[in-house]
Amino acid sequence: MNDDFYRQRAREVRDIAAKADPFIKQRLLDLADRYDGKRKTTITPLPSAPADAQTPSGEHDSKSG
Repeated sequence: MNDDFYRQRAREVRDIAAKADPFIKQRLLDLADRYDGKRKTTITPLPSAPADAQTPSGEHDSKSG
């Protein structure tokens, strides 16, 4: 991939971001910045759910018996 491809992709992502809700818009703008090479290529992880929210209700894990 060459620089022109990444610049074009950044423009496309910014166009999509202009129509997105605030949370998605910020993530898309961050992605566009990475395409432009303005930032390091790091991924911002989403916050994890609390452990008790990860097991569907009514199910038990093998440790709890």
